[in-house]
Amino acid sequence: MLKITSKQLEVTALIRERIEGRLEKLSRHDIQLINPHVIITQEKQLFKIEASVGLPSGDLFAQAKSENLYAAITAMGQKLEKQLNRLTHKPQAQRHVSLPNDTESEFEYVYKEENAA
Repeated sequence: MLKITSKQLEVTALIRERIEGRLEKLSRHDIQLINPHVIITQEKQLFKIEASVGLPSGDLFAQAKSENLYAAITAMGQKLEKQLNRLTHKPQAQRHVSLPNDTESEFEYVYKEENAA
């Protein structure tokens, strides 16, 4: 259940649709979103969007500011997607590449042959 909180601004159907659309893109990763919460704040001429989403493996948080409300929603959605993508592909990332030990044994074998002759 998506929760949208707004300060000094009325949440219209278009705003709700845009936010739901951005969060639907997160569901492509086949991860259950737990209590997504979006806070919209208007500071002078800037719109500030904050989103926090719980996941079974952790939490996501993104914040974006822009003069255009819809641009801020898009930027916030992109930040969440990037975090989720990093989190879901982390186990597949190659952290350390080890060299095969076969080269060392070949050198030893060649060395032993030379000594035997």
